[in-house]
Amino acid sequence: MTIPNIITLMRFMMVPAVVYALLLGEMMPAFVIFVIAGVSDGVDGFVARHFNQQTELGAYLDPIADKLLLVCVFVMLAILDYLPHWLVVLVVSRDILIVIAVILSSVMGQPVHMNPILVSKANTAFQIALASVILAELAFNVTFGGLHVILIYCVAVLTILSAAAYLKVWVDHMSGVVK
Repeated sequence: MTIPNIITLMRFMMVPAVVYALLLGEMMPAFVIFVIAGVSDGVDGFVARHFNQQTELGAYLDPIADKLLLVCVFVMLAILDYLPHWLVVLVVSRDILIVIAVILSSVMGQPVHMNPILVSKANTAFQIALASVILAELAFNVTFGGLHVILIYCVAVLTILSAAAYLKVWVDHMSGVVK
């Protein structure tokens, strides 16, 4: 087990901790755990690349840990009425559709590997920014003007664009169109 994989596994353990903190209304610990998880994501990537500790396991675990954290935080923020429910349904539905497409292509004997595309990376960055801003506002009892509203609509647009881009990649793959 490499150091980056251990860091990633620790990030998995941060997910129930941040969810529990949110359930208790403990916004400062929730914010701190979310930030630590984000920093640990950067650290494990740095260590993996710069110390030749990249593994196939890490290549799977790292994005799963990231997605699990974001989805759980988004769901909790919606349950607590800090995020619009429609946005969380949109974000989670996109992720579920991607997983279904990957599974379906494998079952049909045409496995597809969904590499992150630019719009998807932008989507993730805006999701992280949105969660960070809301958690910071709650933790420090401040507001950043309408920033979270702008981020909500950016995430919505990027989620739709990302879903459409991945759908095109998947349809092209399944129909035999290769780039």
